[in-house]
Amino acid sequence: MPTPTLLFFAIVFSFIGLSFFMYGKRQKAIVPLVVGIALCIFPYFVQDVLLMLVIGAGLIAIPYFVRI
Repeated sequence: MPTPTLLFFAIVFSFIGLSFFMYGKRQKAIVPLVVGIALCIFPYFVQDVLLMLVIGAGLIAIPYFVRI
């Protein structure tokens, strides 16, 4: 059963993922595009708030460290 905190962070990470996706699509940049898709999808599979925060923060950090 999802908790309100879990649902809140799922919505936040999905919104950030949508932003990354739109940026990657407009700029034709593959890394933000893929990270955006991953941020939109991963909350469906994670049932722990702490794990969701760690994975989400890691995914958000990827475009700043990986430049292709």
